[in-house]
Amino acid sequence: MAVPKRKMSRSNTRHRRSQWKTTAPALVTCANAACRAKHLPHTACPSCGQYGAGASRRQVLES
Repeated sequence: MAVPKRKMSRSNTRHRRSQWKTTAPALVTCANAACRAKHLPHTACPSCGQYGAGASRRQVLES
């Protein structure tokens, strides 16, 4: 396992850590006309329990 030869300075450590930024999750609108809730893409809608869009839409969770 690699071991650093010298201690990394506080400035260098903070410069490296400053690149770790959080981003808001991308939300999509539910394809169900009665629901229209926001949920994560490629997941079932927590409100109505449907997954997919168009003809491939199917009920996967009990609502």
